[in-house]
Amino acid sequence: MPMTLLSRRQVAGFFALFTVSACTAQSTQMIDPRADRSGYGLGLDARDFSSAAQDSVQKMLDSGALDHPGGGRYVVAISRITNDTMQRIDTDELVKKIRVQILNSGKAVVSTAIGGAGAEDDMTMRVRQLRASQEFSHVNLARKGEMVAPELSLSGKLIQHNTLVDGGQRVDYSFQLAMTDLHSGLAIWENETPISKLGSNRTVAW
Repeated sequence: MPMTLLSRRQVAGFFALFTVSACTAQSTQMIDPRADRSGYGLGLDARDFSSAAQDSVQKMLDSGALDHPGGGRYVVAISRITNDTMQRIDTDELVKKIRVQILNSGKAVVSTAIGGAGAEDDMTMRVRQLRASQEFSHVNLARKGEMVAPELSLSGKLIQHNTLVDGGQRVDYSFQLAMTDLHSGLAIWENETPISKLGSNRTVAW
């Protein structure tokens, strides 16, 4: 009986020690995006989106596509951004980074009242429904004809190609973007940003 009790205590002690060690090994650490040296996977991560967004917007600005001939800023609508990769990607993550850089450039503003997937912010139309209500003062209410229509539209596509190579696999991604003049329907700027990765066959790209 004493040996049985001792064995149980030993088991409990080992279990407690293992639990503490496991918690210590899995402790959470903050990552500085500016000095991120963590390993890369074959899939896309936040660093890839940041790199693609920075590359695309810089080329857009260098091309002069956002230089308004009459001065001021263009109004841009976000059209459809298609994900044609093996991964479940929220394309809004890439679009948001592009939008932030466009806005910070001072060359354009982005409409949230209209887009390829509908309005990003439907409050623009909801407040206009208050015109028929007697419960709200019409002093601050948006009037007819005040909304600004977009002049340009940004569309794009994410593409993935997997290729077997000696001892592993290669994954090539392509971030394709196009800016269309909504008056003429003509593309005034296009860009393709490639991202290529090499990895083991045992590593999945999704």
